[in-house]
Amino acid sequence: MNAVFPRNSILNERHVALGTKFESSWNGMPLPQFYASDPYDEVTAVRSRAGLIDVSSLQLVNVTGREAVALLNEILTSDVAKLQPGQSAISNIVDENGSLIDDVLVYCNGPEDFRLSHGSGKLEEVLAEFSPGRDVTVASDGDTHILSLQGPAALDILKPHASIDLSTLAYFQHAPATLFGKPVTLARGGYSAERGYEVFASAADTVFLWDAILEAGKPFGAIPVSWQSLDIVRVEGALLFFPYDMPKGDETPWEVGADWTVDLDKPSFRGKEALVRRKGEQRVVQRGMEIDHHEQIEPGAKLFKDGKEVGSLNSSIYSRHLMRSIALVHVLPELGGFGTEFEVVGPQGSFTGRLVKTPFYDPLRLRTHPLDER
Repeated sequence: MNAVFPRNSILNERHVALGTKFESSWNGMPLPQFYASDPYDEVTAVRSRAGLIDVSSLQLVNVTGREAVALLNEILTSDVAKLQPGQSAISNIVDENGSLIDDVLVYCNGPEDFRLSHGSGKLEEVLAEFSPGRDVTVASDGDTHILSLQGPAALDILKPHASIDLSTLAYFQHAPATLFGKPVTLARGGYSAERGYEVFASAADTVFLWDAILEAGKPFGAIPVSWQSLDIVRVEGALLFFPYDMPKGDETPWEVGADWTVDLDKPSFRGKEALVRRKGEQRVVQRGMEIDHHEQIEPGAKLFKDGKEVGSLNSSIYSRHLMRSIALVHVLPELGGFGTEFEVVGPQGSFTGRLVKTPFYDPLRLRTHPLDER
């Protein structure tokens, strides 16, 4: 790896030992896209035991101060004032035209204390534009690393070593704690469609915690897993990835199935008028597709109906767990009925695909939202 990156995980030596060549990067940080292990074996671990992944390439920003809620409510589509300390929620940012420019996970630590986690969008640019003149402090956090333990054994692995009772932590809740004696924040969530926990820790403690979690997970069959396996499980769970599932670059929340992140009842926020106007102007709808092929169809393939181009294939995998080729797609609204068939055309050839309900895996989301917690 010859490129110079502005950000590096403190775990890079661990990743190299696991066989990565840092085949990709995100947000200026090299990623262990592959390990020496088979990504499908890693998926099996996540689905049946537990997998540990370094997701420190997410970008963290702390927003604190008397006007923190006012600032966040001006730039985000959801109502941050509804969050209680210890709760988190997915939100979005749109521009003045109502087009998505970032997705954000908002953690409420207190009435004037928020942590924002985001990917490769424009959150920090928007904060720099809207925060001047407000009684608020905005600070990027380049030290905190995030370890994500995902899978049905995650609770049993971490619970004996946490200072809080993890079994009482509901989905999208978080709390300060110690883990293996180190100060952390523990959050229930993840990107795998499994029960999982995210560990926010200082860089100084992260290598120790990585090793300790894997050691504690050995009796349960837990293993480190690569970003390739993460992409497989997130598509199986029909979890969108900004901006790869927004190929036009100007999609609205209505067009990608993120309407649940928009609160039009709250006072004016950036892009609200455009969102109201564009609510009835959807050019595409978000759907899942299964494809009659034994391999992954390359993202970017075009969808045709009766010889006319009518949509795009955005994220795709071959799911060995489900034994089918699946994808997240956009199609014309009038063609969005489940069971509708399309011709899928890409570099590999032409194949038949049909729209199906999502998520592909765990359609009732019982793994992340057990019935006794609903």
